[in-house]
Amino acid sequence: MKKVIPFLISLLLLAALLWFIFFKDRGPGYDVMVAPGPKETLPPAPEIGLQHPPRGFKADWSKLDAYQGTISADELRTAIEDVYAVGDTWQEVIEIEPEQATIKTTENETYILKLRTGDAPDDQEIERYWSTGPLDSLHIAIDAGHIGGKFGNVEGREFGNIGDRAVREGSMALITAKRLKPLLEAMGAQVTLVRDKNEPVTQKRTEYYLDRYKELNPEWPDALLKPWAEKRFYRRAEIVDRARLVNEEIQPDMVLCLHYNASGGSGNWTSPTEPYFSEENHLHILVNGAYTKGEVLDEGDRFQMLERILQRIHTREAELGKVMADVFAEQTGLPPYSYAPNSSRAKNVDGHPYLWARNLLANRSYTCPVIFFEPWVMNNADVYARAQAGDYDGVRTINGKSRPSIMAEYAEAVAAGLAKFYSQETE
Repeated sequence: MKKVIPFLISLLLLAALLWFIFFKDRGPGYDVMVAPGPKETLPPAPEIGLQHPPRGFKADWSKLDAYQGTISADELRTAIEDVYAVGDTWQEVIEIEPEQATIKTTENETYILKLRTGDAPDDQEIERYWSTGPLDSLHIAIDAGHIGGKFGNVEGREFGNIGDRAVREGSMALITAKRLKPLLEAMGAQVTLVRDKNEPVTQKRTEYYLDRYKELNPEWPDALLKPWAEKRFYRRAEIVDRARLVNEEIQPDMVLCLHYNASGGSGNWTSPTEPYFSEENHLHILVNGAYTKGEVLDEGDRFQMLERILQRIHTREAELGKVMADVFAEQTGLPPYSYAPNSSRAKNVDGHPYLWARNLLANRSYTCPVIFFEPWVMNNADVYARAQAGDYDGVRTINGKSRPSIMAEYAEAVAAGLAKFYSQETE
């Protein structure tokens, strides 16, 4: 018996050691993915339709009173047709006459916006919390896209082979943001990170929204409601709360949204034994615009669209976006990504190959100029190799080329683009 007890203790210690090596979460950026089990068979959806909780945003049309008489009929129509709307559905909810625009707010109510018939107002006369000016006078917010860390899998922004560093967009974006911040501060800008860790800004989680969905849909099983609750948490609540932080507390002169791209043809990344690497690798930069039919007809989206038009946000976004795209492309060598010419969700901006307008919750809800970066394709084999190398100073040889870390290269390209734009403005 005396010999058996030490043997059992040793066996337990060995089991604990093996668990620690193979199964314990090793922290952000280092989890491994496990092969999935049999695909879960979900119960059929009830015949009664799914009810969604409130979206967390209510249009306050009185906010547009500050812009009465500040925009002409031609300016308003051009902005909607050339930038902000895809198709002519907007005419169902906005009627533009020479001296006023009648905007449908709810089913039976309208808002009247008086239009300018004389000279255009000076920039300083337009109400907004953001301003233009030299770089050393500006406050810049950096929004590291997604959440990362242990939330990467919930977001659908995590993949990798067993034994490899898990590629998490949110984690990579935050490293990039932390590299970019001191570069911009060295140029004299005030810089705030919208998030500084791989945790949500919102206090609400999936469980909160699952309870709300269950209250509204008692006939629906939890297995069908949970994916909706997860999306409500990370796709909407997280960005709505970031927007509150940006618009009410930070109030920057611009927001730089940092993301990494991925190919839609990435295959089944949940199966690490059957990886698929895309040959695509490209860059594009987004500004707000190209509202779809459903978005134009949505009261909240329509209100935010008009608020951006009246603040002349697109003009600044386009000016910044073109220069920053040129510099980013020059420094990285990435080719442009192009949406289909007849895309129902994107519009090209001024014929620039890298610059597109799309209506995303982030670039719509932040009420200031927003430059939204989408460089590199994370499931491209070369980019994957660079992600495996992690972040580092200096250069390393990766796939036969001497390179900085991909996060450092990203930050340097953004900083160089801003430096060039503001140097041109002061010439």
